[in-house]
Amino acid sequence: MTTPRTEHLVLTGVLTAEEAAQTVQGILAVQRADGAIPWFRGHHLDPWDHTEAAMALDAAGEHEAADRAYTWLARHQNKDGSWYAAYADGDAADITDRGRETNFCAYIAVGVWHHYLATGDDTFLDRMWPSVVAAVEFVLELQRPGGQIGWKREDDGTAVEDALLTGSSSVHHALRCALAIAEEREEPQPDWELALGALRHAIRRHPERFLDKDRYSMDWYYPVLGGALTGAEAKERIERDWDRFVVPGLGVRCVVPNPWVTGGESAELALTLWAVGESDRALEILQSIQHLRDRASGLYWTGYVFDSRAIWPEELTSWTAGSLLLAVAALGGDEATCAVFSGDRLPLGLDPDCCQ
Repeated sequence: MTTPRTEHLVLTGVLTAEEAAQTVQGILAVQRADGAIPWFRGHHLDPWDHTEAAMALDAAGEHEAADRAYTWLARHQNKDGSWYAAYADGDAADITDRGRETNFCAYIAVGVWHHYLATGDDTFLDRMWPSVVAAVEFVLELQRPGGQIGWKREDDGTAVEDALLTGSSSVHHALRCALAIAEEREEPQPDWELALGALRHAIRRHPERFLDKDRYSMDWYYPVLGGALTGAEAKERIERDWDRFVVPGLGVRCVVPNPWVTGGESAELALTLWAVGESDRALEILQSIQHLRDRASGLYWTGYVFDSRAIWPEELTSWTAGSLLLAVAALGGDEATCAVFSGDRLPLGLDPDCCQ
């Protein structure tokens, strides 16, 4: 058993060094020997949350475990560059949802870039580059003429062309990271740059091109977290719906008007706030969800129904812990995490609107 690197994961009212180490060990306990990180043992793995947990391991210095997680993705990538939406307990032979969701597939680029920045491992980047290329090409096949990204392909190959704002915003972030990898390798990808610019324009200027999921907090903050909205525009969006989604002292609603706050959305909002220079409010959000921490495992309950004072669902998810660790790592100044989520050094794409 290794000792996690926790000096930048200590945050007043959120984590002590001992608590941070316990949370990291909790994620490691969920990871299978082959590198897969399901939500929890006995539940399913999806590629996005698997990557989020791997990034948290890198933020804690658990680079070998994170490498195994990315190796799992490379080993089990479909021939078309995709992954399936769900694998039972992380077993690649036991597929429980054969849809292939675009934001799930694109997110490997964020994780690979984060791991490279954390380790400086050129061999890893060389090894993972073909998987990143194949994933991006799969995703861009579903980009619509308006720039938005179609949700998924069904198992029979049918494209679901409806676009989700949260998913497209996550793809926006992933494309920027993929372009950063391409730049590092000196392999220009002008088609990706054009696709990124068109996607950014759609997110910023054409909400009508996305399904109406305004009730979900992720649609509120993800255009900011994914880097499509910045500066005053980003801050205005956060302020506009703050009172609608944030429950003081408890966290962030997953969906209004339901009386349910969730750890993952709360930690992601904290990371979003940090990215726009609101570190004090980010800290407050992270402090507010410590009621979700399971003291025995160091992991976090998915959510809390506050009108009935009940933990629901009764599951301790690796990705909830992972999202919290990443938010804490950003606030603690971890270089790789800051570089990936600040967006300062990520390519913008070629559409002129994205540079204004």
